[in-house]
Amino acid sequence: MQTTLAPEFQNTLAGQEAEAILRKCVHCGFCTATCPTYQLLGDELDGPRGRIYLIKQTLEGEAPTAKTQLHLDRCLTCRNCETTCPSGVQYGRLVDIGRSIVEKKVKRTRFEHLLRWALREGLTSPLFGYAMRLGQWARPVLPSLLKAKIPLLQESVRTKKIPLITSLQELIDLDGPSVQTTRFSRKVLLLAGCVQPAMAPNINKATANVLEAMGVQALYAEGAGCCGALSHHLNAQEAALAQMRRNIDAWWPLLQEGVEALVMTASGCGVSVKEYAHLLAHDKQYATKALDVSNATKDLSEWIIAQTNEIPKLKEKLMGDKVREQGLQAYHPPCTLQHGQQIKEGVQSLLTALGFDVAMATQESHLCCGSAGTYSVLNPSIANTLKERKLGHLLALKPKGILSANVGCISHLQSGASLPVRHWIEMIDSSLLKPSGLDCR
Repeated sequence: MQTTLAPEFQNTLAGQEAEAILRKCVHCGFCTATCPTYQLLGDELDGPRGRIYLIKQTLEGEAPTAKTQLHLDRCLTCRNCETTCPSGVQYGRLVDIGRSIVEKKVKRTRFEHLLRWALREGLTSPLFGYAMRLGQWARPVLPSLLKAKIPLLQESVRTKKIPLITSLQELIDLDGPSVQTTRFSRKVLLLAGCVQPAMAPNINKATANVLEAMGVQALYAEGAGCCGALSHHLNAQEAALAQMRRNIDAWWPLLQEGVEALVMTASGCGVSVKEYAHLLAHDKQYATKALDVSNATKDLSEWIIAQTNEIPKLKEKLMGDKVREQGLQAYHPPCTLQHGQQIKEGVQSLLTALGFDVAMATQESHLCCGSAGTYSVLNPSIANTLKERKLGHLLALKPKGILSANVGCISHLQSGASLPVRHWIEMIDSSLLKPSGLDCR
């Protein structure tokens, strides 16, 4: 696609990157066949090809309008189109650039501005956990629309407390010559995340238990917080980059000391952190460190599958009757995993290797469930339609439960399902023969 950048974009990094991406597009339209919003709305401008034209027009100097902004807002950023595209168009990056430019040129209503600010600041605030707990207590009397956004309070998984450290030496100093430091020669970092500790606290706890069964200690890095994806996709680019730099400052020294990987339990965070290298490539102070962090980042399923020799040993530590009790589980692969990280069948193959009965929907397993970060709040009608469509395919399998790999998908699907929806690592943990001495933390 030939593009002539307007003078204001010709010498900018964003403009040059967008132009390079646009030149790969050959107008084929294959992307529209797998775009959720195009399938629902039937509008060319609500498909990748139409949005690409809108971004191209903006880059060439045509003034964007509120309608331009609406069509870009409606994109789920599921990146299904990237999987489909035969030309390798990096649509996800292009739409981020387009949104950022349009955000500066089109003024939002006061309500839209306030809502986006509240989501960006509220979901990443330390007070979010307290607000979520208050909402869970008041859940029985809340209106149905609000109740659907608040998950039920979970019974806490029993696990040892995951250490919060700034260096491996600090861990040794804290524990002394304890069993914990001498027993685990392998260590990995987990990201607590911004909403996951409040909405689904058992995910990281279950992960720590399973990793311990594999002889690996899970750690948190003090100072690491939100991965930055939330701010980035709400067009607060500088705030997102600041969060990314803060995380790198927390993680990079530990990776240099010998922590072998940064393991992500939320695929939405994983795809974001894997892109730190690209997003900070022109930051002289952080480019090299960002590359190290991105290279060390693995989705939880990706990391466990790579431990080929440990999987049979892990299976031996599962209780056969507990595995059988799980029955058939329907697995929904998040877009951030199958399209963003291009990890398609890893979870299903891992769970099958461990003896679980897991199946994916035969129809539209590639389509988004409608969660998409804050999308379900900003575009509830489209999000709920996609949710019901996804649940229809999953429930057609007649499972005993639904599994996924991202906290947003789990919460969104659970709001419309009577069956339990959980992270797949929680199923493994619930079937695991637990060592004695675990504390509920």
